[in-house]
Amino acid sequence: MGKRKHPDLYRAPFPLYAVKVDPETGLVITAGGGGASKTGIKNAVHFLELRLDGAHRYAATLLHSHDTDTRATMNMALGHGVIAAGQDGTCCMLRFKQLTNKDGSETTVKDGSGTQQRDVKRRPGRRDKGGQAGAASEEVSSVKDETVHIDVTGMAEVESDRNPQDPLQKVVRFSADLSLLLTGGTDGHVRVWEFPSLKKKFDFKAHEGEIEDLDISPGNKHLVTVGRDFSCSVWSGNQLAVGLKWLETKPEIPEKSYRYMGCRFGKVEDQKDCLRLYTVQIPHKRDRKPPPCYLTKWDGKSFLPMLTAPCGTEVVSSLAVSDSGTFLGLGTVTGSVAIYITFSLQRLYYVKESHSIVVTDLAFLPDSLKSKSIEGDNETVMLSVAVDSRCQVHAVPNRRSLPIWLVLLICGLMVVGIVILLQYLFTGFI
Repeated sequence: MGKRKHPDLYRAPFPLYAVKVDPETGLVITAGGGGASKTGIKNAVHFLELRLDGAHRYAATLLHSHDTDTRATMNMALGHGVIAAGQDGTCCMLRFKQLTNKDGSETTVKDGSGTQQRDVKRRPGRRDKGGQAGAASEEVSSVKDETVHIDVTGMAEVESDRNPQDPLQKVVRFSADLSLLLTGGTDGHVRVWEFPSLKKKFDFKAHEGEIEDLDISPGNKHLVTVGRDFSCSVWSGNQLAVGLKWLETKPEIPEKSYRYMGCRFGKVEDQKDCLRLYTVQIPHKRDRKPPPCYLTKWDGKSFLPMLTAPCGTEVVSSLAVSDSGTFLGLGTVTGSVAIYITFSLQRLYYVKESHSIVVTDLAFLPDSLKSKSIEGDNETVMLSVAVDSRCQVHAVPNRRSLPIWLVLLICGLMVVGIVILLQYLFTGFI
């Protein structure tokens, strides 16, 4: 009997490399493509409407497909209706708006046979405005009033990587206050722009070789970068503040047998003044008997290690932290997906080979969406995308707990029952 397959939320007609959830509209935005190769695989950014069907089942509707010509989006960041998309060696800025028809009109377009189609969930083809299908596909749908449309316009582009051989932006982030845009690429440079003016603020060599990941702390005090040169560095502006040493927690592990793969800052629930940094370490070389990968939790102000724990032998490929700082998500090169509790670094959820190939990005539903009941009866919900073109939902149901008064009542009844039993077995016990 074959392995039970994890259900897909959505499948794109191209490999997916990035997923984000807009906290203001609840839109799920995925991106990817086949790049410049002439394989017929398109490059696009897709806008999905996420909805909850029942207590734990999710569904998505494709609202809009924005064509990115010959460049695939490999990574992206969101900020107040703006997408920063990493495409080759540039960071392309796109502005999107969610519009709704409220005039009671109905837009009807016919397919090639002259028949009308209504309420089609997936509307293929290129769209630039109003969510209408372009000439790339003659099959479109009848759109009734109250239909959501997505308008996407290009803003600007900045050069984010200057590798003379094959420029490629590897990572992009907005600061929490959206005043800064940060990128890292294969040339080892970190570039920081003021946003929205896109005036360059810093451009410095952070690592020898590629930058794998970066993140900036709330308040923009510290920038953390991860390189393929075995280092994870903390910067104050463009000045090196400290280099992290996770092996101090595991002195039995030889030097340069592991390298850093990812980094994320995270809040501490119910502790407003506390901050944590999470890093992932993966083996530099693979053995026949794969060694484990490791998660390390750091104090986000002193940058001293607090806890290191193994996180399985599958090589980690993606990392995400929930808005509350309570959960941490991992994706692997073999397609597995896991959710950990940040307090103890213990695994809470795991689906082995949920995707058929490397997981490229993860995104938790933002806390702001709770008011819209999208999370449903779940403790947390995370999205994953992979090169297999699939987008999936991973939900952790709320753990049930008994009220204190009921626990005390049960304990009291147990005590009374034990006393009665002893009185019956040993006459004159009381």
